[in-house]
Amino acid sequence: MTKYKVVITGEILPSALAAIEEQCEVRQWQKSTPPRVEELAKWLEDAEGLFVTGKIAVNETLLAAAPKVRVIAQSSVGYDNIDIKACTNRKIPFGNTPGVLVEATADLAFGLLLTAARRIHEGWDWVRAGKWQEGQLPLGVDLYNKTVGIVGMGAIGSAVARRAQASGMKVIYNNRHPRPDQEQLKAEYRTLSELLAAADFIIVLTPLTPESQGMFGAKEFAQMKPTAYFINAARGGVVDTQALYKALSDKQIAYAALDVTDPEPLPANHPLLQLPNILVVPHIGSATTETRNRMAMLAAENLLLGLAGKPLVTCVNSEVNYR
Repeated sequence: MTKYKVVITGEILPSALAAIEEQCEVRQWQKSTPPRVEELAKWLEDAEGLFVTGKIAVNETLLAAAPKVRVIAQSSVGYDNIDIKACTNRKIPFGNTPGVLVEATADLAFGLLLTAARRIHEGWDWVRAGKWQEGQLPLGVDLYNKTVGIVGMGAIGSAVARRAQASGMKVIYNNRHPRPDQEQLKAEYRTLSELLAAADFIIVLTPLTPESQGMFGAKEFAQMKPTAYFINAARGGVVDTQALYKALSDKQIAYAALDVTDPEPLPANHPLLQLPNILVVPHIGSATTETRNRMAMLAAENLLLGLAGKPLVTCVNSEVNYR
């Protein structure tokens, strides 16, 4: 049988690659640096499917170089690197991988909160440096009876709420609209200003959109308690990095714990990394063996379904999904 022609822009898990190779002739970018469009140009000329990994931008320029592509898949929930309008205009369905990483990302978000609150990583640094007997590690804070404010109360936010409630925390949240099931979630809706003023811990889980770009800046940090802990497990671009640096260095807020940054990665000499009241991890919200495998396999399934002219399981621009 004739195989579909597919371009993969970076590394993917062997299980997903094997599934794709059963039906496709694969051209895979092997270098550690993301490819530029001109470097993929020959491959894209006759490619029918595109599996996106890494930070490559799928925009008009790339799509113009790929006139035969009829499906695009990416192994992630976020898709701020994808021009959805451009894909839709060309009637190309785009599939992402929501749902499968909810619990892993919620674990990480709440883990950042707990680690920051109890200064766990700093305790490890002290032990490793032989400082166990050399004084008092800065004290942490309790979670019990504290208020956590979740900005972006989707599936991941709801999963974080369950973890917070198990620790005896009160949950408030902000969304574009109050959730009709908030009583079942045992969470109370607040405007963003109300949430920032009331929360002891703020967890950001909102997607990056033109509306949410830079939504946490100097004004928002000024509304927080000086004892507030700020956790971002969404996208780096939701936060004004310079405003966060100033809020931390001026002790306007107590602490920040970040899974995502802007820029990403942060340069090793970035001023934010020189502060004592911050914890940064390298975007590992979905980084478990089980979750990454489920994501890769769902993205592969979306790709293969689209190539066969069948509906993608998870399609962002559903108006052009195959019927």
